[in-house]
Amino acid sequence: MKYYIIAGEASGDLHGSNLMKALLKQDEQADIRFWGGDLMQAVGGELVMHYKERQFMGFAEVIFNLRKITKHIKFCKTDIESFQPDVIIFIDNSGFNLRIAKWAKAKDFETHYYISPQVWASRAGRVEKIKRDIDAMYVILPFEKEFYKTYNYDVHFVGHPLIDAIANRPQIEVEMFRKEHNLSNKPIIALLPGSRKQEITKMLGVMLSLVNDFKDYQFVIAGAPSQDFSFYQSFIKQDNVNFISNKTYDLLSISTAALVTSGTATLETALFKVPQVVCYKANAISYQIAKRIITLKYISLVNLIMDREVVTELIQGDLNKKRLKKELAAILKSDKREQLFLDYYELEKKLGGRGASDKAAELIYNALN
Repeated sequence: MKYYIIAGEASGDLHGSNLMKALLKQDEQADIRFWGGDLMQAVGGELVMHYKERQFMGFAEVIFNLRKITKHIKFCKTDIESFQPDVIIFIDNSGFNLRIAKWAKAKDFETHYYISPQVWASRAGRVEKIKRDIDAMYVILPFEKEFYKTYNYDVHFVGHPLIDAIANRPQIEVEMFRKEHNLSNKPIIALLPGSRKQEITKMLGVMLSLVNDFKDYQFVIAGAPSQDFSFYQSFIKQDNVNFISNKTYDLLSISTAALVTSGTATLETALFKVPQVVCYKANAISYQIAKRIITLKYISLVNLIMDREVVTELIQGDLNKKRLKKELAAILKSDKREQLFLDYYELEKKLGGRGASDKAAELIYNALN
């Protein structure tokens, strides 16, 4: 059968690639056309547009790029009509995907959604549009099934695909990895400043301001595949800083602590059992808008899933050198670390075990037969 998959950023590319592998187990002759990235492209099929070409963070950035976004939506619709898929599979990326879904449903295409938009965080009214436009929804967070149930929408909880992605990754030889990337034997504090330029610009300078206060540790920036080293280089003013591109999982596997920009990376860091401080700072306009429409107690997935504060969140004005230094020092102490490890194990249990991609692929394939 013919599958059209739309993913919009690095995490969507990761989960999309694993879903594609699982679909090919179900349907060896699957013809897959997709919007995604390098990982999806490595599986096979045909890449329509790379996510790097359409990355916009925050309300203000979206408004400034509306013409480009509108052009992409129009092109996507034309491309779908030309391909005539048996099913369109949307992965997260709600701003773009829900617009395509409305059009696709009106054209009688089969529509499935893997990894729900975060309607539980803001604008819950979108659930009615999802019920209207999406034939099947596969959710990855345990509280999402109950959330949708309150709207009389039955969805499938398949577990979180990060558990598989982390469990299946190739293991590294630690000493060889350190040597290859010019790392010393000092314990590592990983810096995960996000994947978009706007995020990195807001976060990385504050993170790096701590380098001279923790000289017994080495700081290592986890470079995003979507950004070149030259962009990061302008932020690095100290000697005790290293940079490793596109190997975040390998880096986390040997890290002692991490400073992490809010997003999927907070959950990845927790699943690697690395104590972390969650950081978030946005464009001032975007932040003021978000504050008025987001209804959550927490911004990190770790705290949202656990429904309590497990990791410290430093948001907007609270993300400053003084607070960040204090919180980093706290997670380097044994009592705080031990509690975090216990909480992280409980978190993993709540996420439902392995096999998310396989479960989703099987449900999609069976729905079409």
